[in-house]
Amino acid sequence: MTTESYAALAALEYIPYIDENGQLPEQFQGKIGVYAIFDTDKNLQFIGYSRDVYLSLRQHLVRLPDKCYWVKVQTIERPSRATLENIEKAWIEENGAVPAGNSESKDVWTQPVNVKNLMTEEEKVNYNSPNNDEMAQIKIIKNVARRVEAEILKVLEARGLQAQIRFNPKLKEEGLLDLK
Repeated sequence: MTTESYAALAALEYIPYIDENGQLPEQFQGKIGVYAIFDTDKNLQFIGYSRDVYLSLRQHLVRLPDKCYWVKVQTIERPSRATLENIEKAWIEENGAVPAGNSESKDVWTQPVNVKNLMTEEEKVNYNSPNNDEMAQIKIIKNVARRVEAEILKVLEARGLQAQIRFNPKLKEEGLLDLK
């Protein structure tokens, strides 16, 4: 068991997810730590840990931009899964309930956006058409991915995000959106 100390969740300050310059909290780039994500009303949505908190925060923002308004972070110096898990567990206990992002909606927080679940009725009909071969389906799913990507970027732009967001182009033909 490790003896590395950590702060109680309530003792940490709220940091805006997107600052007044439209940037994400860059002070966490390359930092190992545990983070708690809050919505606009500062309701806890998700607790996670990462070897690069900044990259994880970027991923969560594109997956659930409407849930990522505030963040609290505890960094640690040496990578230790046990320490990270202990902090995560302690924060969940302190919260008094498991956040939705750590239970029923965990996949939405931790997995790439699956655009197949976001297809319009017209896109579903086209995709499932018996006239389509695999190449036609890939083309349709890439177009769906582009549409969903544009919608996400529009939401982030409306929130004032200035940071560069690039999605992995190779995943689009699989119907997935994740950052590069």
